[in-house]
Amino acid sequence: MEHRTPSCRRLRQDELGWVNSLLSLYSVRTFIRGTVDTLADRFTLDIAKLIDSGALEGSFADFVRLSGKSLDLRTQQYHDWRRNRVEQGVWPFATQLQSPPGPEATVTDETAKERTGLNFASYDYLGLSTHAEVRAAAIEAINRYGTQTAGAPVLQGNSALSLRLEAALAELVGLPHVVLFPTGWAAGYGVITALIRSKDHVVLDQYAHNCCVQGATAATPNVHRVRHLSSDAFARQLRRIRATDTENAILVVTEGIFSMNSDSPDLAALQTACREYHATLLVDVAHDLGAVGPGGTGVVGLQGLLGKVDLIIGSFSKVFAANGGFAATSSAAIREYLRPYAPSHTFSNAISPPQCAAVLKAVEIVRGAEGDALREKVSHVAHVLREALAASGVVCLGNPGPLVPVLLGREAVGRIAAALCFDHGVFANLIEYPAVSVGACRLRMQVMATHTCAQAQRAAEVIGWASQFAQHLLGRAAAAAS
Repeated sequence: MEHRTPSCRRLRQDELGWVNSLLSLYSVRTFIRGTVDTLADRFTLDIAKLIDSGALEGSFADFVRLSGKSLDLRTQQYHDWRRNRVEQGVWPFATQLQSPPGPEATVTDETAKERTGLNFASYDYLGLSTHAEVRAAAIEAINRYGTQTAGAPVLQGNSALSLRLEAALAELVGLPHVVLFPTGWAAGYGVITALIRSKDHVVLDQYAHNCCVQGATAATPNVHRVRHLSSDAFARQLRRIRATDTENAILVVTEGIFSMNSDSPDLAALQTACREYHATLLVDVAHDLGAVGPGGTGVVGLQGLLGKVDLIIGSFSKVFAANGGFAATSSAAIREYLRPYAPSHTFSNAISPPQCAAVLKAVEIVRGAEGDALREKVSHVAHVLREALAASGVVCLGNPGPLVPVLLGREAVGRIAAALCFDHGVFANLIEYPAVSVGACRLRMQVMATHTCAQAQRAAEVIGWASQFAQHLLGRAAAAAS
């Protein structure tokens, strides 16, 4: 199978002269925050070979639908495509941290290329993964309880720490009944598959997280996707469902902050529509709880709805320094039903004591004065980063907050820009399909309270330069190929 686009077809040898000219132009000494860098010394890719290789073409979408009786053979085309990208230096995924996820980190890619630089690729928004008190709490828990409780939570997997964590989360989100899950993904999938049956309906924002989409499609064929952030579209869909079905349940799914766009819905409008049409609202707060809002209460707290939303799910990995997730509700009946019927809770090992201890200490910090100061720091650095990116000529999506998505568009642009950034010691996650639509790739930058304004400015200048270089390069490639 060929994965070609007109703008990136293989170039004839006689069409490559302009590439060398462009490289000469960009190989001159480039000044970035007073430091003289040389592209020829730092960028390790052969641009002409890269364009000619086909590694800039195709997307993960090309390999979603598989056929054939051999699982090995039908995945071979993907394997070949991925291997070509790795060999050509434009596979930025599955990198290895060689240091803690701090503002500066050492990272190794799959070709064993190592760089030390500015880390905007880790989602540790308040920097609590390396916080001394959080680490001490986890170590103390290991010393007292061991590394795990060796059981599912419906059996003997609970501990005094996990029960304390449920109570602490209930206070934070204003909902009294909490169930813990091994991951945030497990929380979304488990809640929906537990509560929804085949005749019920799930109405999701078109950009709802994969865990909710997978849970919905596993639970019912009646899955409805509506326009992003449109309260009116949600209300119209609820009206259409209730016009023909007054008997079955409807679950409405949205997020506090959508991480790929850094934007938020009008939760009050959605909750009002749910009340009118006898639906239940579920809000995924993975990226906002702890990171924004009064006392770290997230977008729900910012919008004055603490304790008023039907269901909340969340993750510990973004702010609370550990793996794990949770669901919270005002209904004791729902909580008790989830415990045996949410498969990712019932049939998974319980969240471990050191994880519980780390999250408990993180919740304490989040709710106190230190948490307020850390959120203010994140907000300030994110504002500086957005201003610097705009000055560098790139488009930032969404609203100020810990997430700063940089829209790049074509995957080829993103792959070259990501490789340039890595070579220049700036780490930001390249996001392609299936996390975003084909042709809408972006760099998702994640600000931590441990970042400085100078680091944000440096990263913005490198990303601005890299994205412009990639766009110029591919624009010339399209012209040469036409």
